[in-house]
Formats: sequence, C-alpha cells, structure tokens
Amino acid sequence: MAKRASTIWLRTLAATLLVLLAPAASAQRWVGSWASAQQIPEPHNTLPDDRLRDMTLRQVVRLTLGGPRLRLRIANSFGTAPLRVDDVHVAVSAGNARTVPGTTRPVTFSGRREIVIPAGADYLSDPVELPVRALSSLAVSMHFPEPPARQTSHPGSRITSWLLRGRHGAAEDLPGAIGTDHWFQLAGVDVDAPVPAAAIILFGDSITDGYGVTGGANNRWGDFLAARLQAGAETRHLAVLNHGLSGNRLLQDGLGPNALARFERDVLAQPGARFLILLEGVNDLGVLTRDGPATSAQQAELVANVTTAYAQMVARARARGIKVIGATVMPFAGSAYYHPPPDTEASRQAINAWIRTPGHFDAVIDFDAVMRDPVRPDRLRADVDLDGLHPSIAGYRVMAEAVPLGLFTARR
Repeated sequence: MAKRASTIWLRTLAATLLVLLAPAASAQRWVGSWASAQQIPEPHNTLPDDRLRDMTLRQVVRLTLGGPRLRLRIANSFGTAPLRVDDVHVAVSAGNARTVPGTTRPVTFSGRREIVIPAGADYLSDPVELPVRALSSLAVSMHFPEPPARQTSHPGSRITSWLLRGRHGAAEDLPGAIGTDHWFQLAGVDVDAPVPAAAIILFGDSITDGYGVTGGANNRWGDFLAARLQAGAETRHLAVLNHGLSGNRLLQDGLGPNALARFERDVLAQPGARFLILLEGVNDLGVLTRDGPATSAQQAELVANVTTAYAQMVARARARGIKVIGATVMPFAGSAYYHPPPDTEASRQAINAWIRTPGHFDAVIDFDAVMRDPVRPDRLRADVDLDGLHPSIAGYRVMAEAVPLGLFTARR
C-alpha cells in the first residue's frame, strides 16, 4: 500500500513539473530585430511634400534576429500633426524594390488597415505571420495619402528606399520607382522569439551609424557584430539594434536630439533590451574647439559634464536591468573637420580614464586601445582610418572583432 502511494505521489509530482516547466520551455517574447534612431531630417535630407503625397514608400531593413512572426513600429515622433497611413505591407526583400514572391503580408493595427498616428507618437502593428531569418532583409511598404506634417526620419540609412505614386504595397516590384537613401516614419521591427532572446543596443554617433560604409552592403561595425553573434550557438539568440545618429552629442542637440533626450526612446523602451554599448563623446570634444580655442576651465567643465551624462545613463539603464558597457572614445587628432588641439586630447584621455575606472560601467570595450596608432596615440591607425575621425570599413570590422562575446553570455 505504501509502495503504491509512493508511486502515485511520484507520478503526481512528475505531472506537476511538466505543467510548470512547459510554459518556460515554450515562452516567447517580443525582441527588437531592427531599429534606427529617429530625428527631424536636415533640409537637404527632407523629401519635398509632393514626394509623399499619394505615395508608396518601400523601405528595406536588415533583421538581426529571426522568428515566426513580426510586428512593425511606425513613427510620427517629430510630426506636428496626426499622420495618416492607409496601406502597409511587409515582405521578404529580393533586392532593390523587389520582394520574394509569396511572402507579402498585409499589416493591420488593432485589426484596422488604416491608422492615424497622433503627433509625437508611434504605433505598433498587430503580429504578422511571416517567418523571417536573422541577417535577412525585409521590405516594408507604406502608403501616405498626404505628406507628414514634419517628417520623422533616419537620414543615414546607407541603403536605398523606393517611392512610387499610388498604392502598390502588395506589388512584387515597383518599376519606375524613385530611390532615396533615407528611412522615413519607420522606427523598428520586432520578432516573436523564444526566451532567452534579447537585444544589444548600440548607442552612438556617426561611427555607430556607419559613416563611410558601402551603400546597401551592411558593413557598419554593428553589422559585423551581428554576423559574429549569429555564427555562434551561445550568442545566436541576440539581436543588435543600431541607434547611432550621425553628429550626435551627449550634451547638446546637433543633427538630431542629444543623447540624454533620446535615451528613453532609443534604449530603455526597446523591446527585449538587455545590453547597452555606449560609444558617445567624440562630437562633444570636437565641437568645443572646432571654431576657436577653449580655456582650461571649459575643457574641465566639458569632461565633468560628459562623465556626469554617462553616469546618468548608466543609472537609468541599470534600473531597467540593462547591462551597460562603456566604449572608450577613439582618437581623432588627424581629423580635418575637428583638428583638435593638445588640450582636447588631454580631455579625451580624462574621459577614457573615467570610462575605464571599475564600477562606472558594468564592463568596458577599449576601442581606443585597439584602434589608436602605437606611435601617435592621438590618431587612428593608418590601416583602420578613413578620414582621421571615422574608421574605414576595415576599421569597423576591427571594432566588431574587438567586442568580447563573453560580455553577453557571462552572468553578472
């Protein structure tokens, strides 16, 4: 009798464990697979109103994580009036304006095909049943009956978007479409991925945005990092979200809002954000002396303000359970744009010393040590240098290779 009772108890325990463990084994979560930082485009990067009136805009983005279904984030973040979008489709990209036959899906928002997004807001779509692979490209087509009242954009797309008059979202090609190398009104693509899928946010300026890369070739340092992650079984669950913004500064607006002003939207609000690599500061250093000299007091104040901004972002990210990885500021004395004086180099060294100090960040990637010229450490190495300020494509590859993947697999 006791043996039978014991057997019943063990079976009951086993059944209970199966029930408890099954949800964990099959748990899914929304994780960002692609994203870009948004801004008000500069006048030369703004489309004329007639280019977005009764216009289909097809944009191509590269996903860094795969999944059985996805959702879109359509943005009117900098619009001054509601934005109407009355037809949205997604498909697997076949290159240029073409899509892979049989992959086109209509996109709805709370069951509706047409949406009106309030000024300053963005909308998430309903889930779209479309299996996608990591490192594949997605075509997102949106029709605008009227142009946005101030455009929301990421000018540095480094890939061509396509414009064609009329409603053509379901078309497999857009013959006669006009190309433009910018993204508009599209902030992110999330995938439904199994736990422990998570996102790594790259937060920075034009070096992260990919200044100097080959158009459409996906050879930013973040692209090389995403490929490294997908090549290993222990890191294949990780996405890379590039929130670089050309000209970005920590302390003041420039080409787009300052880093602190966009931190909530571009880091803390990103689905599945688990890691942050922060590479910002070179534009703050360069602008200080670009048009004239700065006093020792101004240099000291800049260092204090930059490191305080770092500390603010670290504290806010840690409060959300995000591991914050500081990246040292690379040398730029060879830049013809900033032509920094010796005291600027001293300020850069002071900022990097703060980044390297244990406890200020959860970990450090020392891009300065990897990329600097050993003979002239205030300059980039010749084999990784594009223009004295930005790395070359070879330099971006070196940056990606310098990221220890153990940062994303080791327990805190």
